[in-house]
Amino acid sequence: MCGIVGYIGPREAGDLLVNGLRRLEYRGYDSAGVAVVNGSLDVRKKEGKVDALADLLASRPVKGTVGMGHTRWATHGAPCDVNSHPHTSSDGRFAIVHNGIIENYASIKKRLLDKGYTFESETDTEVLARFIEDVQKEAGLDFPEAIRQTLTRVEGAYGIVAVSQDDPDCLVVARNGSPLLLGIGDGEYFVGSDASPFIEFTKNVVYLSDGEMAVIRRDGYEVFEIEGAPVSKEVHELEWDLEEIAKGGYDHFMLKEIMEQPESVANAMRGRVRPGEGQIKLGGLDDVLPQLTAAERIVICACGTSWHAGLVGEYLIERLARVNVEVEYASEFRYRNPVLDPERDVVVVISQSGETADTLAAVRQAQGAGVLAIGLVNAVGSTIARETDAGVYLHAGPEIGVASTKAFTAQVAVLAQIAILLGHERGVLSDEDFETHVEALSKIPEQIQTVLDGAELIERMARDYRYASNFLYLGRGVNYPVALEGALKLKEISYIHAEGYPAAEMKHGPIALIDQFMPTVFIATRDATYDKIISNVEEVVARGGTVIAITDEGNEGLDELAEYVVEVPKTLDAFEPLLTVVPLQLLSYHIAVMRGCNVDQPRNLAKSVTVE
Repeated sequence: MCGIVGYIGPREAGDLLVNGLRRLEYRGYDSAGVAVVNGSLDVRKKEGKVDALADLLASRPVKGTVGMGHTRWATHGAPCDVNSHPHTSSDGRFAIVHNGIIENYASIKKRLLDKGYTFESETDTEVLARFIEDVQKEAGLDFPEAIRQTLTRVEGAYGIVAVSQDDPDCLVVARNGSPLLLGIGDGEYFVGSDASPFIEFTKNVVYLSDGEMAVIRRDGYEVFEIEGAPVSKEVHELEWDLEEIAKGGYDHFMLKEIMEQPESVANAMRGRVRPGEGQIKLGGLDDVLPQLTAAERIVICACGTSWHAGLVGEYLIERLARVNVEVEYASEFRYRNPVLDPERDVVVVISQSGETADTLAAVRQAQGAGVLAIGLVNAVGSTIARETDAGVYLHAGPEIGVASTKAFTAQVAVLAQIAILLGHERGVLSDEDFETHVEALSKIPEQIQTVLDGAELIERMARDYRYASNFLYLGRGVNYPVALEGALKLKEISYIHAEGYPAAEMKHGPIALIDQFMPTVFIATRDATYDKIISNVEEVVARGGTVIAITDEGNEGLDELAEYVVEVPKTLDAFEPLLTVVPLQLLSYHIAVMRGCNVDQPRNLAKSVTVE
């Protein structure tokens, strides 16, 4: 969703805000704008990417050391200059940027129209700005108090920053459902949707929780509940630095993150998977391991790519630990009044950002039912990480590309660790089997590197299939979710229609689409279903279809059937998704690049879905 940055301190704010917005552009890139206070309030905003705003500022610069910026992912109102943020009061004396949705904005707008207020944009944010103005005028309040009282009367999700020329040395920040954090520097303060805009200046951060706001001045900051009570907040130190969010010589963040997977998967296992000791240690689960081990049902909730990782987790946990697992779309789980039993159930949520609105709602629904909620997240200090009862960090490092890659494999690696650990704790895996699985998992990072070393073949494949209009991805068992993930990646960044199916379902409909113009990708490793997969391949070939096969090394059985065969190193069947997904990531990437698509910022998508 939208990206927010704010600053107060001795530096000129304009360039700092624009640079911060560039790092936040993965969160939204329909339009961008800044507001800077320097005696008067100067607002500049422009439809398009941050570069368009930078061009505007080159011709109409802003001066001042207090300001805020915003890069938008449109919700209310189409992308255009007028709908861009910041939005101002009707007298132009203060401005606000906002991420989220004000759900009762229509009724508020009607009341304001009746009072004679006018509106230029189609956004709920402009309604919020006018509402703050009205509350301030009616009660004669100072700027921060007017915002606080206004927010007690709005419904919905928001992360906001506001500045006023009447209170020029002040940033007012508030959060309810949309992430915001404060960066604590030496004589200066920052605000961000995440830490990327200010990581080069400070690693000390304060995470705002829902229902909290902060008033930041040059000499310090105060945090309090929107209802008014003061709050004491801990300062946290970030674990990553600026180099981790730079492209590092790669053309795109997505490619960089694909190539980082040997390291990111190793980091997800570092200190946890101990093959020499025959041990798996997940410290974040120590306190709840007895309850998790005794669970009769594990419900996994997630969205998008994380949901696909959850499906892999279902196969792993059921196979290795013999626990019943259900995988739910968090967006559906939150609304269908699910049956939850605190005596037998555990809910596991998965989110790269730790801020996904539907997944966070699933956490709260589980806890409301008295059920243990465990989080698997990548972003340290995120809302889901703070609100779950226990959890495991992925340690994959920042993921900037909108299409998730290294977070997926890190999620699967952590789910594999949980499955092995539970299998051993529950007596399903013998000591010997446990050690075999630990050893095999520990080898996955170097095996991923082997796959990446063969990327030239995948680039050749992409050149042949870049003009296809449709793709079909098929897999069975633990590789069925990989088929779903491969199809999603292609759709997300190349805009080619693609579908993933269990291979056996091909004959129940999708086979009608097979012709020489629709490539069919099979994940066909030599596991227990291999012979069945070969039958499906032959059915496609018999109908003139084009086959791409992902299989394990040394398998020559597909050479005569497939146009291309990509081999991955042999591992235990349970861990194949960590290897078979990598060629599909690369295929999507190269096709998208060859089609001229912006792989890091695909149209209509944003990295974190923090509103419904």
